[in-house]
Amino acid sequence: MAQIEVILPKMGESVAEATITTWLKKEGDRIEAEESIVEIATDKVDSEVPSPAEGIITKILVSEGSVAQVGEVIAIISTEGEAAAPSTPAPAKVETPTASASTPIAAASVHPTQNNTDFNQSDKFFSPLVKTIAKEEGISVSELESIHGSGQNGRVTKSDILDYISKRSSVAAAPASAPAATVVAPKPETIAQVQPAKSYGNDVEVIEMDRMRKIIAKNMIESKRISAHVTSFVEADVTNIVNWRNKAKKIYEQREGEKLTFTPIFINAIAKAIKDFPMINISVDGDNIIRKKNINIGMAAALPSGNLIVPVIRDADQLNLIGLTKKVNDLAERARKNKLTPDEISGGTYTISNVGSFGNVFGTPVIPQPQVAILAVGAIRKKPAVIETPDGDFLGIRHMMYLSHSYDHRVVDGSLGGMFVRRVADYLENWDVNTEI
Repeated sequence: MAQIEVILPKMGESVAEATITTWLKKEGDRIEAEESIVEIATDKVDSEVPSPAEGIITKILVSEGSVAQVGEVIAIISTEGEAAAPSTPAPAKVETPTASASTPIAAASVHPTQNNTDFNQSDKFFSPLVKTIAKEEGISVSELESIHGSGQNGRVTKSDILDYISKRSSVAAAPASAPAATVVAPKPETIAQVQPAKSYGNDVEVIEMDRMRKIIAKNMIESKRISAHVTSFVEADVTNIVNWRNKAKKIYEQREGEKLTFTPIFINAIAKAIKDFPMINISVDGDNIIRKKNINIGMAAALPSGNLIVPVIRDADQLNLIGLTKKVNDLAERARKNKLTPDEISGGTYTISNVGSFGNVFGTPVIPQPQVAILAVGAIRKKPAVIETPDGDFLGIRHMMYLSHSYDHRVVDGSLGGMFVRRVADYLENWDVNTEI
C-alpha cells in the first residue's frame, strides 16, 4: 500500500505558513488526483490545495483552524487498499492572552469606542486574510462576529468583510444614538493623548483608502526609497505587428475561443531581450547582486476596483506565442475575479505595464521590489514617419509606440538600461509577418 504525503505547498517568497480553514474531504473519503482537498488562507489570499494523487484519505494531520508551515505534511493518502477508519482531528490549540501586571487596564475603559482586535478571544474561526483586513479597518471582535458569512459553515470570507466595510462607511456617517457608557476614571498619567479630528471643510468628500490601495501606497513609497529610479525612452515602429494581428486575431478567436491581444507579443520580445541582457534579470541583497536563472515576467492587470495586481508568467522564455497568449488570458481573467493563488502573484523577475490601455502615450513606471526594472508600453498611434528604402527615403503612415524603461540606477547603468529597451524595440520592429499561431 503506497502512502502519499500531502504537503503544504510554497505560496510565494514571503509566505511561510497558512491556516487550514476547511477540509473539503474527510478521512476515509476517496479523492481524485488534482481534486481540491483543503482550503487554506494566508494574510494575502485564500486558496485551495489540490490532491497530489488518487486514493483514499487515511489521515488528516492538521485540523481546521490550525496553522501549518510551508513544506509540512498535512494529510496522508493511500493509493491502494481499504480506507482506514476515520478519526477526528485534534482540535486547534487556542492560546488565551494574559494581561501583564503592569498593563493599565483602567485606561482602556476611558475610550468606549476603542476596538478590541484580539481575535483569539472569539469562539468563531476567521482566516488570517479576514483578520488582517479587520485590524486594518479597525473592526472589533464583536463587530466581526456580527458579520454574516457566506462561506462554508457560515465562515466570513474576504468578499463578506469587504462588502461589510463598504456599507459600514456610509452608516458611520449617521450613527444611531447609544446609551452613555459607564466610564471608570483612571489615573491621570494613564490617559492617552487624543488627537483632534481633522477638518477638511464642507466642499470635499473624504474617501478612506481600501486595504489594497493602502498596500499599493506603502509599496510604491518603499520602492522609491530603495531604488534610484531612472527612465529611458524609445519609439518603436510596430506596423508589422498591428497588420499581422489584424489578420490573425479573428482566426485565433474562432479557433481557441479567446482573444489575441498585444500583451503576449510584448512579453515574447521582453523575454528574448532578457536572454540577451541577463543583468536586467536581477535583484539586490545588500552588497550582493542576485542574478535569476528563471525569466518570470509580471504583468500589471487592472481590477474592477481600479486597483492593480501583478500576476506572474513563470519561465516566459520557455513558452511559444500560443502558450503566452493562453497564460496571459487565464491570469488576467482570474485576476479580475480574485481567483489568483499566492504563488501566481509572487516570484516575478521583471514586469511590464501597459499604460497604453488607458490611452497614455508613455509613463514612468515604479519598479516593483525586489526587481530592478519595469517596462511601460504606451498607446499605439498612427503617425507620419520617414521610411528608409534602397531607393531612397519617403514619408508613410506607420503605427508607432513609445517604450518607457524604468530601472534601478544602483545596479543598472544607463548603457545597459538603454540598450535593453532598444533591443525590445528591435524585436518588435522586426516581427515576422508570416508568424503562425
